[in-house]
Amino acid sequence: MTRIETDICIIGAGSGGLSVAAGAAQMGAKVVLLEGHKMGGDCLNYGCVPSKALLAAGHKAHETSVSAFGVAGHAPEPDFVAAKDHVQGVIETIAPVDSQERFEGFGVHVIREFGHFISEREVQAGGHVITARRFVIATGSRPFVPPIPGLETVPHFTNETIFDLRARPPHLIIIGGGPIGMEMAQAHRRLGCEVTVLEGMTALGRDDPEAAAIVLEKLKAEGIGIVENAQVTQVAETGGGIRVTTEDGRGFEGSHLLVAVGRKVNVDKLGLEAGNVAHTRRGVEVDAGLRSTSNRRVYAVGDAAGGLQFTHVAGYHAGVIIRPMLFGLPARARTDHIPWATYTDPELAQVGLTEAEARERHGDRLEVARFPYHENDRAIATGRTTGFVKVMVVKGKPVGATIVGAQAGELIQIWALAIANGLKMSAVAGMVAPYPTLGEINKRAAGAYFSPRLFENPWVKRVVRLVQRF
Repeated sequence: MTRIETDICIIGAGSGGLSVAAGAAQMGAKVVLLEGHKMGGDCLNYGCVPSKALLAAGHKAHETSVSAFGVAGHAPEPDFVAAKDHVQGVIETIAPVDSQERFEGFGVHVIREFGHFISEREVQAGGHVITARRFVIATGSRPFVPPIPGLETVPHFTNETIFDLRARPPHLIIIGGGPIGMEMAQAHRRLGCEVTVLEGMTALGRDDPEAAAIVLEKLKAEGIGIVENAQVTQVAETGGGIRVTTEDGRGFEGSHLLVAVGRKVNVDKLGLEAGNVAHTRRGVEVDAGLRSTSNRRVYAVGDAAGGLQFTHVAGYHAGVIIRPMLFGLPARARTDHIPWATYTDPELAQVGLTEAEARERHGDRLEVARFPYHENDRAIATGRTTGFVKVMVVKGKPVGATIVGAQAGELIQIWALAIANGLKMSAVAGMVAPYPTLGEINKRAAGAYFSPRLFENPWVKRVVRLVQRF
């Protein structure tokens, strides 16, 4: 065994682990980074990057087929193999940013082996034993495959394998109506596949139901079958296909099967008991500063910390733990300012509280400001008028925002900025946005909050009349 002593040992080279490694090494810390699989983790290789690339291919095919603005559409002939080549090309273009060579250039000691604890101060990775002052668990998560009878013997895909599929599936059945399932449903439908989505409860059930309904209506209009309250109880192969049976006895047949029902945190092979690292199935038990509650040498970031499972959360967590590890300064992670988006067409984005959550928490103190896409000049000019923004406001400050429509993932950022910094609605209302842009929708929503106070206030009118008189 080769013994290595270092300041920080990071297990996992996904978004969180790479961010910690780059920051710590460039600020002078000795860093060892362990990765037994692919650099870049799930996001680069199986998640955010390939899914958005495939959605882009599907969007191109869809736009070609639509007649609009005096330009006749025509039935496209999507090349499924070429679309998958595009996906691979995108991954290969981004991969150097996450490469072993780049991080070794920062001074990081990269070991391409899986790591596991053998004591509270030691981690073993292959033929190396690493002793460190601080450890960071950044192992992410993997697709959860539920114990559905028959599934263990039936060929099926997850997000880790669906992008390797080169032949276009004639009829893709997707189990799971969350963001991953819906994004893959629309991408494959637009690339020429029949698609049926089976959701055991409510599709896009974690999002604002008013906004989610607009997305689901669009997906159904494109020919995607969405079946809710369809708990799957059996999966079986048929003659050249797959049959999925739900608890009410209905059967659905297709050619291929994608399982997209959630994620499972990667903590089961880390030897956490040997490291005295308390954990559950959801992840490492951490305090507000993302530090292990049982082994103070250990931090966890991203999915491994047991909270929101988004790539940008892992990157945010990295910035939180850098402060105490390198400078001994206190730091706390928060979630109220974390945005997320589903990249269907139209997009669906959220930050902070939904309307239902805000009403439950704040009651009569809540005010909701809204503005529709169809009253925005840029949306009208580009034919993207479906959608709205609504902002949940308490005492003049936004506590949540929901956007459904074109570029919702971009537009939500201003509300994330406002919530993160405690800005008031007046800050957004006072912003000058270039005309015509979709960004004006946010400014108009903020203006809608003030409109009743200005235009429906008798005292304002009395003051104006008095000023005009004198």
